[in-house]
Amino acid sequence: MKHQVLLYYKYTYVEDPEKLRDMQRRLCEQLNLRGRIIVAKEGINGTVEGSVEDTEKYIEELTSEKRFKDISFKKSEGDGNAFPRLSIKVRPEIVATRLPINPSEVTGKYITSDELHKWFEDGKEFYTVDMRNDYEYISGYFENSIFSGLHNFYDLPSVLPKLENLKDKTIVTVCTGGVRCEKASGYLVLNGFKRVFQLKDGIQTYLEKYPNSYFKGKLYVFDNRLTVGFNTDDPAHEIVGRCYHCNKPADSYTNCEYDICHYHYICCEDCKDLETGFAFCKKECKEKYLKFQLPKISAAQSPS
Repeated sequence: MKHQVLLYYKYTYVEDPEKLRDMQRRLCEQLNLRGRIIVAKEGINGTVEGSVEDTEKYIEELTSEKRFKDISFKKSEGDGNAFPRLSIKVRPEIVATRLPINPSEVTGKYITSDELHKWFEDGKEFYTVDMRNDYEYISGYFENSIFSGLHNFYDLPSVLPKLENLKDKTIVTVCTGGVRCEKASGYLVLNGFKRVFQLKDGIQTYLEKYPNSYFKGKLYVFDNRLTVGFNTDDPAHEIVGRCYHCNKPADSYTNCEYDICHYHYICCEDCKDLETGFAFCKKECKEKYLKFQLPKISAAQSPS
């Protein structure tokens, strides 16, 4: 059975988010889908996995509603294990900014993947600003892009000082599927930036059409796959990520095994701890793991 992962969002007024949540849960359970869906009064943001047949039925059902009829779905191949369960929650925002930004009222102009690619090819003067988080950026990014420096998207105001000299320049904001750029580009417009564009449907759509072109490396995704590559067998494909420890090319993410830390980073196989077989971001984390965490695990596993 072939599996498919859907990534989508829609900013549209939702009068009763709880009702939509319950409808989504019934639909996803009926179609055996797993994934994460966020519902808010400002819209819906989701990524789900299931069989190709069931995910296509999901698209058909969701777009049958007038308010969702023009949703753009990003599709990628799944392995059936992208998500451990189904999670559907109501939140204040579908992407947390903690800022009064309404993309239905103000946002950057859309630029399609085809248009952006032509800008690259023609050598047009513009500045690509990557609005993803730091751990996403390190495994893949557009050539000569400006990294926002974000660790959490709600730190968006911290981006402004870095871009102050570009207020009169052409800016293109980019993110995974487009949902964050709706607000990020709008925030720049609200703060006096004159020519702000956002990559329509995000980096994933660009990569589907132009793999191994002006985007280098792999795309970070928020499921168990962690990164997605396109045409990775092509000699033009590059590994741009670097192991946190030895700086060798790598794009495999892990978490520090010490639970109090749990730092999310890229680690090559050679730099995993030989004694435990786990990854630790610092020597101190291994020491604390052996002193505090491992005894608890051993005690819990011991027969009574």
